[in-house]
Amino acid sequence: MSAAEEVSPELVEAVRVRLARAGVEPTAAQVAVALRAERSVYGDAEILAVARALCADLIGAGPLEPLLARSDVTDVLVNGPREVWIDDGGGLRRTSVTFTDDGAVRRLAQRLAAAAGRRLDDASPYVDARLAGGVRLHAVLPPIASGGTCVSLRLPPRRTFTLSDLVSAGTIAPAAVTVLTAMVEARLAFLVTGGTGTGKTTLLSALLSQADPAERLLLVEDSAELRPLHPHVVRLETRPANLEGAGGVGLRDLVRQALRMRPDRLVVGEVRGAEVVDLLAALNTGHEGGCGTLHANAAADVPPRLEALGCAAGLTRDAVHSQLAAALDVVVHLTRARADGRRRVAEICLLARTPSGFVESVPALTFAPNGTSHAGPGYETLLRRTS
Repeated sequence: MSAAEEVSPELVEAVRVRLARAGVEPTAAQVAVALRAERSVYGDAEILAVARALCADLIGAGPLEPLLARSDVTDVLVNGPREVWIDDGGGLRRTSVTFTDDGAVRRLAQRLAAAAGRRLDDASPYVDARLAGGVRLHAVLPPIASGGTCVSLRLPPRRTFTLSDLVSAGTIAPAAVTVLTAMVEARLAFLVTGGTGTGKTTLLSALLSQADPAERLLLVEDSAELRPLHPHVVRLETRPANLEGAGGVGLRDLVRQALRMRPDRLVVGEVRGAEVVDLLAALNTGHEGGCGTLHANAAADVPPRLEALGCAAGLTRDAVHSQLAAALDVVVHLTRARADGRRRVAEICLLARTPSGFVESVPALTFAPNGTSHAGPGYETLLRRTS
């Protein structure tokens, strides 16, 4: 076993205390100095190896560092000290990574929360924050988490996938590429929908990359996850409140600001609250081509989901559907297979108003897992709108 693997919690704590007393930053050099002072019998190679392990524990993500460094990992989930799971595109699977005890997981969670300017302790036992680089952090401490401290890390995309990449990966059927490209070029307003981890942000980035280079894209997000390959992109990100509960800037605030910044396309990274009111209003006042993502189990659930969000924000049911009928054109729905974790576009639907006055999703194209497509009742209308 290497020296890095033999680092004991007692040694980590001793080095931490020594650095705190010296009042120095826990850099690799300072950790090496403190470590040599604690265990002078170590040679230079051992000092460097142990210093790397200690730095990961003191200023990095500890045992999670190798997982976070992998380009294919999108989620790292810690369920107490003995269970660490990852999603690397093939669904969730358990890794061999463990922590020494729950105290180590708690220290990691608290350090990450502090780096985001948030509090995590017995008085405030959970946190939802954004870390540097766009990583989403969620953590819950015992006794709320009865099995031990839980940490969830959602990593932003490491690269922008093109539509060709998504076809190669099996996410988009070849027959859908022409329709999706035409939808963007025709400046239809659309939502990319699906459950958690279905690839909504990845697909939306690929679609925005197809926008006219002369257009100005205004992206409004909780964290900068959208990465379109486009020459004119302006990003606005929310800001959480500080420890005193002041200074927060939400999505609704940013949507209003974006409308004053001459957007050719207004993009909301994830529609999940009162910002739906401002988005629908914007798309009804000449801002064509707007888009975003929305959590939904099926394309048919999109109108009721938007209705619930709009009503919670103060609109009546009739008002929501009136706005929706004029504001949004298309829903692109993604699913994820349970067997192999593969993400794919399952439906492209039109949003149409029924004689009752309410909006419903009308299937235009439905795609089977093998990539074959089936035209639905909305297909001809979709073709006319994109021609």
